[in-house]
Amino acid sequence: MVGDQQFPDTLITYYLEMTSPTEFVPGYVERGDVEIIRMSRPDVEFYRFLYTQVGGVWRWRDRLLISEDELRQAISQPEISIFVLYVGGVPAGYVELAQQGESTEIAYFGLRPAFMGMGLGKHLLSFGIEQAWKQGTKRVYVHTCNLDAPQALENYQKRGMRVYKTEEQPMPQRYTV
Repeated sequence: MVGDQQFPDTLITYYLEMTSPTEFVPGYVERGDVEIIRMSRPDVEFYRFLYTQVGGVWRWRDRLLISEDELRQAISQPEISIFVLYVGGVPAGYVELAQQGESTEIAYFGLRPAFMGMGLGKHLLSFGIEQAWKQGTKRVYVHTCNLDAPQALENYQKRGMRVYKTEEQPMPQRYTV
């Protein structure tokens, strides 16, 4: 099972992009108890907490397979920006942006399960996309797959991103265990 779904035999990956800020359709929520704060210094333990809490149900693995030093190095790069969503002072999710030349990747994005279904995903994604455009990017892109939250693809599309490529492959073993 992935979330509440049967575990698929095929991995379907969707590649999405936005090439102009005029394509951006923000979806913010008005709540007084919500704030988004940039991680100003790398904290591997807190990052792993977020990564595991956000991605555990979706079988995210890649950041768990590297050493603490490798992870510290990865999240310490100047082109990496990590923003944490707090609701009532509690960490609820995060978005990680990776600037690569004139493009910015939404490298990781998601909410802890207890905070899903409240409109916070569209809020956090909107914030991340806005930050990418403020950094002067010429393109914002992301990939998602059928192992992510079922609403992920729709959320990206509602924010103005469009699918430019889809790939299918047999489910890699690292996701089946």
